[in-house]
Amino acid sequence: MANIFKSSIGKKLIMSISGLFLILFLLIHATINSLYIFSKEGFITGCEIMGSPIIGIMVPILAAGFVIHIVYAFILTAQNLNARGGYKRYEVANKAATDSWAARNMIVLGVIVLGVLAFHLTHFWADMQLKEWMGAHAVDPILLMETTFKSPIVVAIYLIWFVALWFHLTHGFWSAFHTIGMNNNVWMKRLKVLSYIFATIIAGAFAAVAIVACLRANGIM
Repeated sequence: MANIFKSSIGKKLIMSISGLFLILFLLIHATINSLYIFSKEGFITGCEIMGSPIIGIMVPILAAGFVIHIVYAFILTAQNLNARGGYKRYEVANKAATDSWAARNMIVLGVIVLGVLAFHLTHFWADMQLKEWMGAHAVDPILLMETTFKSPIVVAIYLIWFVALWFHLTHGFWSAFHTIGMNNNVWMKRLKVLSYIFATIIAGAFAAVAIVACLRANGIM
């Protein structure tokens, strides 16, 4: 069993499973954030749920998922570089699987997503969950949301992040299912369509929240 996970197929399987785990987190996170648009009270309640001890236990697991996904992404990319003599794309079974711009630039998109993620954590996680863990009071989520997104420059940075995330998901979503076995012609067509729908919903929800927070913070909405 250990040898399987050391193989190229095993590494891609780990990438896919960790990716699906992160996709589920994005769905939950986008859903809670979207409450801010419709109900500030609902958003606060959602944040309180996410800050509960039970959810707090999931934070290290989530962090591990991110680390595993990132590490194996770089491992597979390095292997491809060595095998092909230069940056091409992820190792895939056939050319049809890399017919999109996102597929050819997944590692670049991943680096952008990772870079702005660090920026994001300093804005929200550090002022909410981290403060609670340290025995201090978390910053009010509404105040934090509107203080962060009051600057159009910050909003622009986040929108670039969401665009990169959209591209990353349009390939990553169906690719993960492809790796775990849902790779026949019927399912592939469906999964590629679902990838664009899912990516648009997730990135669109995050972008809408940032824009609405900016408008409210500046007294426009």
